[in-house]
Amino acid sequence: MRIPAHSVCTAIRDDIVAGVYERGSRLTEELLARRYGVSRVPVREALRTLEAEGFVVTRRHAGACVAEPTEQEAADLLEMRMLLEPLGAARAAQRRTEAHLKVLRGLVRLGQERSRRGNSEDLRSLGGWFHETLAQASGSPALTSTLAQLRHKIAWMYAVEVPANPAESWAEHGGIVDAVARGDSERARAITALHTERASGAHRLRFPGGGDRAERVRTSQHPVNMTGLRH
Repeated sequence: MRIPAHSVCTAIRDDIVAGVYERGSRLTEELLARRYGVSRVPVREALRTLEAEGFVVTRRHAGACVAEPTEQEAADLLEMRMLLEPLGAARAAQRRTEAHLKVLRGLVRLGQERSRRGNSEDLRSLGGWFHETLAQASGSPALTSTLAQLRHKIAWMYAVEVPANPAESWAEHGGIVDAVARGDSERARAITALHTERASGAHRLRFPGGGDRAERVRTSQHPVNMTGLRH
């Protein structure tokens, strides 16, 4: 069985974002193939994709290494998201389906419920699903892909503080969905712009030597998810 390179790419990217591989560390094909239980061919393809995405760089005499983004590059990502998230919401107001609305409304209900309980981990996951679904509702695969890549890189570069008032954040999510449901592009754009700007203020840059290093898991195996792969 040949494991698709995109599955290997997802596994390596997830480990980079989680801090399993430190910035600047080498990524050898042999060790990666052994870790994920695959041949070197999909690893090589995955590294090329991750280099195009900005997670990996190729250095002379060292080969593939985890990238070391600058503060300016990290700041640019937040600015890009503040421009593209509102665009996605405006497009969603024009192109969303009833299925998208059903999922978005369900996520808002869950988010409001979890806000009352104060479960920050649940809220973080729900927020990610909300914005992923909103991007998909834009009907633009290119925009959806770009926003997904931005979310991965922002999660890698920034730690996010728990909102002091998560109910307010989920009220904004609800307002976005209401505007999308009415087909009000400008309203959806405006609320999303405000929401994204506020959310950006809770991001704190991670740098080598930061306190988050102690929490990194370095030794656990991360097998590739084989569900649905052809034999």
